[in-house]
Amino acid sequence: QVQLVESGGGLVQTGGSLRLSCEASGLTFSRYALGWFRQAPGKEREFVAGISRRGSDTYYAGPVKGRFTISGDNAKNTVYLQMNSLKPEDTAVYYCGAADTPIMFAVKTNANAYGYWGQGTQVTVSS
Repeated sequence: QVQLVESGGGLVQTGGSLRLSCEASGLTFSRYALGWFRQAPGKEREFVAGISRRGSDTYYAGPVKGRFTISGDNAKNTVYLQMNSLKPEDTAVYYCGAADTPIMFAVKTNANAYGYWGQGTQVTVSS
């Protein structure tokens, strides 16, 4: 049974930092491209950051570029999202996803490419 479990969310002030973690089980971690998405109340789920199977390719959504960093640890079956300089507009439920792909360098930005999702972790940034 595949499980993705996010942690690390919470309440932080504007300008603060958080590190989200997503631990995967039940799958061969290195076969999947990984990504973080977020969904704010009343809005659709949106792409935040993605990383390729080989870990050396990353891509970020415009609003978070330069502030967020995605990384992975195959030994721990875990993907991270380091979030710095947080803003109130970053407030959302953050989800990690895993996309099965044969392409080592592919970064997936479309939610439809992801076959597995975590339950989400709430991030709230106060002004």
